[in-house]
Amino acid sequence: MDIERRAGRIVGALFLAQMAGSAVLNGGLEAPLFGEPGFLVNAAPHALQLGASALFGLALGALFTAVAVTAFPIVRAHSEALALWLFALGAVGLALAAVEHASVMSMVSLSHAYANAATGARDQFQALRGVVAAARNWAHYFARLLDGTTLLVFYLALFRFTLVPRALALLGLLATLLQISGIAVVFFGHDVVFPLLAPLGVAQLALSVWLLTKGFARQADAAS
Repeated sequence: MDIERRAGRIVGALFLAQMAGSAVLNGGLEAPLFGEPGFLVNAAPHALQLGASALFGLALGALFTAVAVTAFPIVRAHSEALALWLFALGAVGLALAAVEHASVMSMVSLSHAYANAATGARDQFQALRGVVAAARNWAHYFARLLDGTTLLVFYLALFRFTLVPRALALLGLLATLLQISGIAVVFFGHDVVFPLLAPLGVAQLALSVWLLTKGFARQADAAS
C-alpha cells in the first residue's frame, strides 16, 4: 500500500476516534461538572470519573497531534511551510489540552476542599468557584479555537494540493470557518453559537469516510 493511502486511512481513523471520544467526554465523563447543583458539590463524589475524563481528554488532544504528525510528510511533499504550520499548531493544541484538563482537576480539588470545610466556611468558596470555572472554560475556548485553526490549515492543504476531491476540501474549509466564528464570539462577550459548529461534524465525517476508503491522492494523481 502506498504511503499516501496508508497515511490517509490513519488520519481518517484518528478523526473518527476523536469524534467518538469527544461525544463520550462531553456527553458522559464530564457531566458532573455541569449538572446541578454545580461542580462544587458534584466534583468530589465523582473524582475518579473526572480524573479519568482529564486523562481521556488529554488522549483526545494527542489524537489531534497524531493527525498533524501523520499528515506532515504528505503535506511537506507539496509545501514545507504549510506542513510546519500544521505540525506547530498540532503541538500547541496538545499543550492547550493539558492546560484545559489540568483546570478540570483544579475544579475537583476545590470541590474536595468545599466538602471538607465547615458549613460556616463554605461561603468563601463561591467566589473561588467562579474563578476556577472560568479558568477551565477559557482554556476550553482557546483549545477549540486552535482546533479550528489547525483544521483550517489542514483543509487548505487538502484543497490546494488536491489531496482529496476539492469539493470535499472546500466543504471542510467553509465548515471550519463557521466553527471558528461560532467559538470566537465568546471573546466578544457572546455565547457560543452552537449551530455554527454542526457543519464541521458533517464535514469531518465525510472526510473520514473518504480517507478510510481512498486515502490521500498520490503526488502524481494530485499533480494531474
